[in-house]
Amino acid sequence: MINGERPPFSTVEVLYRSENFLVVNKPYDLVLNWDDPSRTDSLQHLLQERFPDLVDESLTHRFRFVHRLDYSTSGPVCIALNKQAAGHAGKAFSQKQVIKRYLALVRGHISENNLSIDKAIGEQGAPDAPVPMCVEGTPGCQQPRDAVTQLTVVEKGLYEGQPATKVQLCPVTGRRHQLRVHCHSIGHPIVGDYTYSCHQDTSPYRMMLHAQKLIIPLREEVIDIETNDPFVTNFDPQWQSTER
Repeated sequence: MINGERPPFSTVEVLYRSENFLVVNKPYDLVLNWDDPSRTDSLQHLLQERFPDLVDESLTHRFRFVHRLDYSTSGPVCIALNKQAAGHAGKAFSQKQVIKRYLALVRGHISENNLSIDKAIGEQGAPDAPVPMCVEGTPGCQQPRDAVTQLTVVEKGLYEGQPATKVQLCPVTGRRHQLRVHCHSIGHPIVGDYTYSCHQDTSPYRMMLHAQKLIIPLREEVIDIETNDPFVTNFDPQWQSTER
């Protein structure tokens, strides 16, 4: 991707492949799968076209997605290629052995270099709420559950001429939209997050959240994936680093 232009979906990058697992680099603005089989705009459909030999017709979505990424988020997605592998990976996730690290550009300059964001997250129950999830204490927030994110400042700069900070985000828990909600809750929403900016942040070509690193420490094989940083000036000249 150069100057904010996305490569065709058909160029989905394979990051890792073995007898048990396939890891691909999911593009931004692409859903993993649809319940409607006629929809072809999904990662599932791309995988079906590229790897017809890996399709399991007995599965509703044809592949065993070990975990999920939001529609707007890019980065590694792991697919188990058999039932046993799916079970091992699922156990690693449930026992919180998996390490996930994300990169994001957020609005404003964060003064602290390291933050632990410990705010429970629940569903927004207000019928006219512009966002689906919220932190505990927000009017209308229902059934909040513990949520913790570790934030580390990588560098500060400007995006579209406005202050922005590149951060590394490590979710300790796995709530829906956790990183987006937590960043918004501290007054530094993710650049291009249409939903949690109440539909105001529309000029960026994408939401600036990327799952950079994924480690699944299985006994049989260790999946250790680290992808390139997509938030660099060569890719998107709207981002300009001013300090590290």
